[in-house]
Amino acid sequence: MSDAQQWEVRFSNTHRLPYFYNTASNQSSWEPPAGLSEDDIRQLPGAHQFQQQAANAASGAGGASSDKVRASHLLVKHRGSRRPSSWKEQNITRSQEEAEQTIRQHIDALGPNPSAEEFGKLASVHSDCSSASKGGDLGFFGRGQMQKPFEEATYALPVGGLSDIINTESGTHVILRTA
Repeated sequence: MSDAQQWEVRFSNTHRLPYFYNTASNQSSWEPPAGLSEDDIRQLPGAHQFQQQAANAASGAGGASSDKVRASHLLVKHRGSRRPSSWKEQNITRSQEEAEQTIRQHIDALGPNPSAEEFGKLASVHSDCSSASKGGDLGFFGRGQMQKPFEEATYALPVGGLSDIINTESGTHVILRTA
């Protein structure tokens, strides 16, 4: 089986973005797999989702608009999370209460007005979300694109505001609204 035959394009309901999934290794990536040409990518199952996202980005659709917000987050998953595994830990066994205690410690460490840089450094090391590679940055999103408690908390924050503990199906979060 060639490398291209192992990959397909799937769609993240949480982030409302396409991603690449390797069916042989169960690896996923937001970026196109190394070694695949543009032609290879166009032939992947589900490739229309990636091509549509690229077309939206090129036309300016999907960028910032007045009804969109931008946020970074730090996620701590627990055994009750929708997918209790992460890039850091294959089998997460901590309780929700332990996850909340960990988030509380991060909130206390950040203080009331953390900079996006401070938050990003912490998220890049401690977050269970793949967005850790981007300092927890989720980019711009609109209503209906995130789980309801996450969306409501983000929209309620002022720019630069830090949330308290937020629980979703994905786990326990602290959110920094950045725009």
